[in-house]
Amino acid sequence: MGTWSGKKVAVLYGGRSSERDVSLRTGQGCADALRERGHDVTLIDVDLEVAARLRAARADVAFVALHGRWGEDGSIQGLLESMGIPYTGSGVLASALGMDKVFSKLLFREHGLKVIEYRVFPREQAERITVADLPFGLPAVVKPAGEGSSVGVHIVRDAQALQAACRDAARYKGELIVERYVKGTEVDVAVLDGKALGAIEIVPSREFYDYTAKYTPGATQYFYPARLPEEHARRTCEAAEQAHLVLGCAGVTRADFIVSADGVPYILEVNTLPGMTATSLVPKIAAGLGITFAELCERLLDGAALKA
Repeated sequence: MGTWSGKKVAVLYGGRSSERDVSLRTGQGCADALRERGHDVTLIDVDLEVAARLRAARADVAFVALHGRWGEDGSIQGLLESMGIPYTGSGVLASALGMDKVFSKLLFREHGLKVIEYRVFPREQAERITVADLPFGLPAVVKPAGEGSSVGVHIVRDAQALQAACRDAARYKGELIVERYVKGTEVDVAVLDGKALGAIEIVPSREFYDYTAKYTPGATQYFYPARLPEEHARRTCEAAEQAHLVLGCAGVTRADFIVSADGVPYILEVNTLPGMTATSLVPKIAAGLGITFAELCERLLDGAALKA
């Protein structure tokens, strides 16, 4: 039993974002694991009445198992700060920065992390974006600035597909980011309390690691540790630790990279509330170090605090 032994733990899950289904699985898994460790757990499906539900549950601490808008973007963290309920994971600002790919890219670049060349466009301009607007040309990757789980992300290889991809990405939160397509090894690094746990390599059966590849069992191969030269792996893990620090994160994060053939780790984003489902990467990486899923959940709970 850990720090919150004997206290009422509210696991916040579900929510109203496009990643609701993943969050339901994450929350249920984490709640089961914490109960296995002897904790008094109440599951709260987060809706507009979440403050009343937290009061009714007499929650001493919140385990945040949400993904996407209103859960990963600092919103729920601000509510918990206002209510004086300690919570797991990153605080308001780090969560907001991690969720917004435009601002996080600016911070990463400012601190010397390698960022793929990109352009940012207002959503209203989606219909008018052409290859001529891209100094790096095609192929390119189109994504919304404010979504997770690869929602609205497209690899574009011809001019005709560019407009359709931009139109789809514009349906989601944030500005549009179009970045140069870099071929390399997809590598994710889990960072717990500022220290990299390890790097895992992702080989999707689909064109890239999209929503389906992430959450369909068997759709993707994983190699842990990542099949990188030792120096390249070390460099990537150090970059993940730096990104965690730059955003001011707490608890566990997952940094996503494309590692080029010459070992340059190009950072794509930092997930301040990475998935904790049966197919999720952070539990896979932790298991490689002998940390069980239940132990990982309890370590996250132990780190719960008010951050403001």
